[in-house]
Order: sequence, then C-alpha cells, then structure tokens
Amino acid sequence: MRGLRNAAALAAAAVAVTGALTSSPASAGAAPEKPGARPAVSAAATTLVFDKNRSAPLKSKLSVYKGGKLLYTYRAGSGVGSTDDCASGRGWMPNGTWRIQLKSRKYNGKKIKGYAVWLQDMPCSKGTTKRKEMFIHSEMKRDGNQAGRRGLESQRWDGDRDYASNGCVKLSPPAIRNLFRQLDRLGWPTHLRVVS
Repeated sequence: MRGLRNAAALAAAAVAVTGALTSSPASAGAAPEKPGARPAVSAAATTLVFDKNRSAPLKSKLSVYKGGKLLYTYRAGSGVGSTDDCASGRGWMPNGTWRIQLKSRKYNGKKIKGYAVWLQDMPCSKGTTKRKEMFIHSEMKRDGNQAGRRGLESQRWDGDRDYASNGCVKLSPPAIRNLFRQLDRLGWPTHLRVVS
C-alpha cells in the first residue's frame, strides 16, 4: 500500500513539474497569471501580431509566434503615415484583437485582390469611427501574380511606397505568400493582435 502511495505521489509531482515547464509565461515574455485566472491558450497556439512603428508606420512589422516563440517577422505598413487610427482611409489600424473572418489566395474585391485575410469591423480608439473592410493584403492580381508595367498600379508592387494603405496591414507579395505558406503549415490563428 505504501509503495502505491509513493508511486502516486511521484506521478503527481512529475505532472506538476511538466506543467510548470510547458506553461511558463516567462519564456514568452508574458506577465505571470493571477491566482484563479483561466489557464492560457495551448502553448502550441499560433499567434499573429502586428506591431505598429510609431516613428515610421510604413516600417511596422507583422510577426508569427508558435507557443510564444517568434518564428517569422515581415515588414508591413498600415495607413499612409498617419498614426490617427480614427482617420478612415488614411490612418493606421487601431490597436486590439481583430477576428479573422476569411482568408483567400484568390480574393476578388474591388480594390484588394489575390492573397488576402479579411478582418472584422472594429471601432477606433476614440469610438468615433468604425474601421471597416480591413485586411492583411498586398498588391496583386486575383491569381496572386503581378500586373505588368501597363497593368493597374494597385495590382503590382513597385517598392517602398506600396507599403502605404487605407489602414489595412500591407505586405509585399513575397511576404504574404510566405505568410500563407507558414500559417497553412503551423495552423491559422483565429485573430490578429494589433499593438503599438
């Protein structure tokens, strides 16, 4: 009987140590959880974070994390240089957690085509404007290729100035293709977290 109790105690201790090693928030740079708080999402969750650069909004970054570990970072822009998240059509994306509504490699919107991730509508920081039709996207044709020099400017990537957007998160064509490839492999997150 005593041997069974010792074996049970050792098994419980092993489970406790394993739990502490796999769920430690310190390795992810997260604050420790408060007592009684709900447990964090699985350590293997894929997370997508858009980190806005206040001094250069068109040189912000979109990062992919898996279980809290940074795996990929892509240069990204949002807006036309304005840090006013309530300025529709020109200000950068408001901070918050945006639900991913749709992802497509052949999106065929009026302005956005090809690889696109459509996000929920969300109010700006002052609550005065609802930011609508927000995406993670690039400049490409519906099939994901680039238009030629005589094609529409909105369907070809010409360089740094193309990181500007109406507020969406904008990536270069190679970056968004790689993002889709990696998220297909790792598992798509349900949300985009936007921070500054």
